[in-house]
Amino acid sequence: MTHPLEELRDGALEEIAAAPNEQALETVRVHYLGRSGSISAWGERMKTLSKEERPVVGKLLNQARTAVSAAIEEAGEKLRAAQESGALTGLDISLPGTPNELGALHPLTQMLDRGIELFRRMGFALAEGPDIEDEWHCFDALNTAPDHPARNEADTFYLPDGRLLRTHTSTVQIRAMQAASPPIRVIAPGSAFRRDEIDATHSARFHQIEGLYVDEGVSVADLKGTLEFFLRELFGPGTAVRFRPHYFPFTEPSFEIDVKSKALKSGEKWIEVCGCGMVHPAVFEEVSRSRGDAAYDPEKWTGFAFGLGMDRLAMILFDIPDIRLFAQNDLRFLRQFA
Repeated sequence: MTHPLEELRDGALEEIAAAPNEQALETVRVHYLGRSGSISAWGERMKTLSKEERPVVGKLLNQARTAVSAAIEEAGEKLRAAQESGALTGLDISLPGTPNELGALHPLTQMLDRGIELFRRMGFALAEGPDIEDEWHCFDALNTAPDHPARNEADTFYLPDGRLLRTHTSTVQIRAMQAASPPIRVIAPGSAFRRDEIDATHSARFHQIEGLYVDEGVSVADLKGTLEFFLRELFGPGTAVRFRPHYFPFTEPSFEIDVKSKALKSGEKWIEVCGCGMVHPAVFEEVSRSRGDAAYDPEKWTGFAFGLGMDRLAMILFDIPDIRLFAQNDLRFLRQFA
């Protein structure tokens, strides 16, 4: 005489064989092997059976579970294989494939990454600040006179509330000094904004890496050594570097830097690349006033600062004739840097 468990097993196997899809197969599994399934219910009935019946029923229960589980797994694999095979129906494998083009970093991103890497090797930490600033951080703290041309609305983007778009990332240097006592060694990569007439060499938005190093006994020799190393790593070991006296309100003495390298298309022509100088004592005094202490006492601490226009360096290094190419998203231009 056939046991009820055997009848359940045979019924489950028939339903599994007839299941048209994976959803129907899951319904069969729940009906028989789920927590309240027909076969699973026999596990609870074991408690009510006699000692003589338990071994027999236990064996039949395990056999039924194993047979139904195996059948469900096998049927599921067949259904999935059939589905995948159907998806390929009508596919012409003789047609050429679709090319998979790899992208690349934008040339300005490559330039910024390279600059950050070189300064990190020299121990500079990264510092960040907001693009929208106030006049104190952008001008007053940097010893910029009230009548300086840079503070004019013709040169700087002012917002209705009196704030402005920062004209340089030197504002981050001020924020770094406000946040930490010396010694300090940071670089501030980021965007800057000025009301320039847009042409081949000028843009209303450009990118900088500005740096600041403050410690006891920092000298012009440290400044020269740092920037000469950076420029020779960037343009090649044979690069000549020239420092020319200049004026910036936030540094004294101040310098413009020119380079000359046979590796560049300009050859033996001197090219201006950046500005730098020793931090003006007035900047240290203003930062100390804002902090409410004498942390940046100019009698104890000295430092240097520099500003690098990354758009300009990229144009020189990659021989790019027009700064507007960086923002036009022309794939013919961008693919050259892939």
